[in-house]
Amino acid sequence: MKEANRLIHVYLMPGLAANSTIFEFIKLPKDQFKIHYLEWIIPFEKESLEAYAKRMLKYVKHENPVFIGVSFGGVVVQEMARFIDLKRLIIVSSVKCRDELPRRMQFAATTGVFKLLPLGLLDYVDYFERIAVGNFLKRRAKLYKQYLSVTNRYYLSWAIRNMVLWNCTEANKKVIHIHGDKDQVFPVRYISNFIKVKGGTHVMIINRYRWFNEHLPKIILTGKN
Repeated sequence: MKEANRLIHVYLMPGLAANSTIFEFIKLPKDQFKIHYLEWIIPFEKESLEAYAKRMLKYVKHENPVFIGVSFGGVVVQEMARFIDLKRLIIVSSVKCRDELPRRMQFAATTGVFKLLPLGLLDYVDYFERIAVGNFLKRRAKLYKQYLSVTNRYYLSWAIRNMVLWNCTEANKKVIHIHGDKDQVFPVRYISNFIKVKGGTHVMIINRYRWFNEHLPKIILTGKN
């Protein structure tokens, strides 16, 4: 029991429409850390991002945990962090505030064009590759599709709307941001104050898992790479 109490509890939140298997290759020393996987729940009708974040906290069973969120999951854990004391708040392939969103997403927010995005899961992925991701390599797109499982249309609509319209004007100074310099969803030129993963793309939590397994323990323990 005492050994269990000494463990650092790490909660992992996947990206938009993804399931927790995106973390299947992430391994942390078992004598120091205990990993817990969060999954997307379907939002209530017209549920705010704040209310959703509070509802997600019922799945967090430990005090002073570590949150690690990927992409839109990074946005959600930042919202969750407003209502709980954390040991560490880490986001991966995400943004810390609205001003880090790419200009195309800010344009989508201003014009409301995001409302036209098709919500069938495969249609969504194909559209996202063409419009949001640009020239995303086919093999990476195939890899990404493998981990997408949340197909509920209301969830997709809600998630896309809250990503594009995220009402954050000042970044949480405690956020540790890990970002790949080849991320085409959230281009690095808009990102500040982050730990750079050279050659890392938006799906680097999957295909660069060795980097995370090597560096995450120190980042969690010290807040630095």
